[in-house]
Amino acid sequence: MKTLAFAAALALSTTATYAADTYTLESSHSQVVFSYNHLGFSTTHGMFAGFEGEISFDEADPAASSVSVSMPVKSMFTGWEQRDSHFMSADFFGVEDGDMITFTSTGIEVTGDDTAKITGDLSMNDVTKSVVLDAKLNKADTHPMENKAWLGFDASTTLLRSDFGLGAFAPAIGDEVEVMISVEAQKAE
Repeated sequence: MKTLAFAAALALSTTATYAADTYTLESSHSQVVFSYNHLGFSTTHGMFAGFEGEISFDEADPAASSVSVSMPVKSMFTGWEQRDSHFMSADFFGVEDGDMITFTSTGIEVTGDDTAKITGDLSMNDVTKSVVLDAKLNKADTHPMENKAWLGFDASTTLLRSDFGLGAFAPAIGDEVEVMISVEAQKAE
């Protein structure tokens, strides 16, 4: 049963062609956290907030499910205002109001009872690249306080900033960025 639930929750690969249930991300319990090496002295962390997303989930044919997520670039928070401002400058994002980071799934490979690889298109800084998320189902069940179907999973990947035109000061400041994602999604009404 856990394998079926995992496949159903994470088979977020193509446009749905059958009747599918829609789940929306629960932003208050979903995080995208990133980290990178700073000059070999430390690991710096940051996160994105305020993102939205939707999972179209077809229980009868999980491969016909899909996911799309977007988050405003300006929601980035690293814990130091000057660093956040620098990331928004022309050295990195050159952010304008409304600039978004998006992820849209394109495929899935179930790798275990509660693990999978989710492939999708990640777009940021006017560049789109295919990335693979190593995902783990945490739980697919009825939320005890909301009394509705709920999904939760964690995922991770490693990106190269330079692949997205964000490679300023590399390699002194690490080009590799570790990304950790924890998401809850509730069945839409």
